[in-house]
Amino acid sequence: MGDKVKTQRTRELEFGGPLGALLLPVLLPCTVLHLLLACRSEEASLFSLPSPLPSLADLWVPGSLLLLLAWCGLQAALYLLPLGQVTEGMPLRDGTRLSYRVNGFQAFAITSVLVVAGVASGVLRLSAVYDVCVDLAVAAVILSFVLALLLYARSLCVPESALAPGGNSGNPVYDFFIGHELNPRIGSFDLKYFCELRPGLMGWEAVLTTMDIVNDGFGFMLAFGDLAWVPFTYSLQAHFLVGHPQELAPATAAGIILLNALGYFIFRSANSQKNTFRRNSNDPKVAALETIPTATGRQLLVSGWWGLVRHPNYLGDLIMALAWSLPCGSAHVLPYFYVIYFTVLLIHREARDEHQCRRKYGSAWNEYCKRVPYRIFPYVY
Repeated sequence: MGDKVKTQRTRELEFGGPLGALLLPVLLPCTVLHLLLACRSEEASLFSLPSPLPSLADLWVPGSLLLLLAWCGLQAALYLLPLGQVTEGMPLRDGTRLSYRVNGFQAFAITSVLVVAGVASGVLRLSAVYDVCVDLAVAAVILSFVLALLLYARSLCVPESALAPGGNSGNPVYDFFIGHELNPRIGSFDLKYFCELRPGLMGWEAVLTTMDIVNDGFGFMLAFGDLAWVPFTYSLQAHFLVGHPQELAPATAAGIILLNALGYFIFRSANSQKNTFRRNSNDPKVAALETIPTATGRQLLVSGWWGLVRHPNYLGDLIMALAWSLPCGSAHVLPYFYVIYFTVLLIHREARDEHQCRRKYGSAWNEYCKRVPYRIFPYVY
């Protein structure tokens, strides 16, 4: 990107500003460890500390860090393989587009084959993942901090036009947390895109038009979220069920599977519709959808999934989150942390998106809100 395009100082600070940016890197790792340790306790209580607490020596196992680095290295190698297709992202502020290799499905397939082969040959033991899960979480937290520090140091040497619009406050603590550089790359290797889609959440491909890629810088918030928060809290239900197994009637299990399939269908269909429309509004798949023109020259969808609610992809996400939690029964709140937290997260994320869209589209966004009054849940919110 050229130096002619300047990024203004960030005026609107999120997550509590510098104070939040100072506290959250402490509170979030503690939350991850508390949840995992609580799942291993007999009480499995969300609101009390598990006893006894492990010592610091028990939490730090160098081999777990090496295992985590090996996993990330494998996924990086698969990301670089000439598989899948290369596509362009959304236009940047200087009008250019970055290229991305889309091969998450191929990476998932190869990884699955390697895991199956390892288990069949006796080299791998899947239960070992549970045995070292807490150690891996600690290693992921350490890796998140190291990566975020390197990202911030790197961001001090890039052109101003490469900085994230939301992470250029001038406060180093806040910019470290929120992400100072928008799209940090080593050659063609996109660090943010890789961390979003490989180590902890594989296969989410319709991501190039989302807020994370288009607007958010890559700092501690996303690094920790990608490497530690997502893999160790979104899978909390499985961790809980190891020590607290539940019996499900066949009809109940079938209902949960159908609910999850419904959520996935809504999530995938809505994201694909938006992604297709943003890339080419004349595509036959979306050309017949009703739109509202904006002063920026872009169109807002007011039919299809995006005429039902303003964020149908969030609706699908929450339905899947609930379906993943239901097999844990109703005796404990702990395994429902995922869906509770996710609801709060997506409502906050929706508010961020609403604020940006209202500032960007003005009266057209107000008209869209009148046409589509519900934000996430039809006839509720």
